[in-house]
Amino acid sequence: MQILKRLGFILVWLAGAAFVFAAANKNNPYLISLRGPGNVVLVAASIIAVVILIRRGHWKGGVAGRALILLWCLPSPMMLGAHAVFEWRKHSVLQTDTTQARWLGPHFVVGYSSFSEVAVLAEKGLIGGVYITKHNIARSSPAGLKEELSALQEMRRTAGLAPLIVAADQEGGIVSHLAPPLTRLPALSTLAGLMPDARAEKAAAFGHTHGKELAALGVNLNLAPVLDLRPEPRRNRFDFNTLIGQRAISDDPLVVADIARAYVSGLEASGVGAAVKHFPGLGRVRTDTHHFSAALDTPADELEGADWIPFRKVLAGSNAQLMIGHVTLTSVDPDRPASHSKRVVDGIVRKKWNYQGIVMTDDLVMGAIYQRNVCNAVIEALNAGVDLLLVAFDGAQFYRIFACAAAAASEGRLDAAMLRSSEVRLKARFPVD
Repeated sequence: MQILKRLGFILVWLAGAAFVFAAANKNNPYLISLRGPGNVVLVAASIIAVVILIRRGHWKGGVAGRALILLWCLPSPMMLGAHAVFEWRKHSVLQTDTTQARWLGPHFVVGYSSFSEVAVLAEKGLIGGVYITKHNIARSSPAGLKEELSALQEMRRTAGLAPLIVAADQEGGIVSHLAPPLTRLPALSTLAGLMPDARAEKAAAFGHTHGKELAALGVNLNLAPVLDLRPEPRRNRFDFNTLIGQRAISDDPLVVADIARAYVSGLEASGVGAAVKHFPGLGRVRTDTHHFSAALDTPADELEGADWIPFRKVLAGSNAQLMIGHVTLTSVDPDRPASHSKRVVDGIVRKKWNYQGIVMTDDLVMGAIYQRNVCNAVIEALNAGVDLLLVAFDGAQFYRIFACAAAAASEGRLDAAMLRSSEVRLKARFPVD
């Protein structure tokens, strides 16, 4: 019995420490479920725990008992402190002067839950685009979302700003974030076994269906298709969220290129742009960049002859944008992920391939970036020639990420020439009405 009491005492200590950690880190994307009602539950539970501990005599039970009660008192002030930091950062960003807002803002595409909050960002020019997913439709219905997006675009016109990029993830298959109500199409991989003419025709039809429905909603950029080559079976045992084995079209780069190019043409014919992903490729990596750092150790010459064929063919034959993933291309730049590597973005994509279209990052909220040094990643990405920084899963992280860019700009740590070149590309692709 004594052992059980001690074990229980230890568990209460561990639970208290977990509550304190969660409260202090409430702004972390991994704890997004704690926001709103979750915050209230956490605070209420900690107060109840304090009351129970006092009533059971722990305050009179010596130093250990009092320390335990004090531990359970900490979640509330820690949460208030974390909230104060968030609000201060948000206030600072919203007070950004117009010149800096319109210089840096076009580089950010953000997910959102609150229309009123994102409307302020859009009208002030603090963002260049929004990312929508199923919760946006669920919150306001398809018709309501269409009205929201229309209202945002009208605000931009009135303010003399370029139209908002409105991005979505509608690949087909397991990544169909707006289906329903949009049509749930099969994955493009289901077309790989068809004859060349048939698969091209079918892929174009898939693209046309997605494009028509997205355009009707107000979306002008689809973050698709996936051009990563399908990995060998069981190669990546730590792929919990990317699930590239289920999303990749084929392990044959020419088949991937044919299907993807036809799909992109269908999208573009419907007035929706494509962002092909995830260069330099996720098919050969062994970890999931949603949570962990990932390295691609294959030499660049070998990748040029296989994995990168679809990227080069689709980019050369369309107006598609390029999404850079958070995998480290070790043969080119072993010190940082490709998404913010100048050697990769400027050295390979811009100079070697001569691609002068729009380059965007994968979501900066992913663990491979956010849990390292996200500020450094933001600065290096802009200095590398990346045009758009995606903050999708947790749009609230925009304030932290924009603050990083603003501080770097004020301190002269941003490459003005790179930003000017990016501005030219963005204006050419998204001109002011």
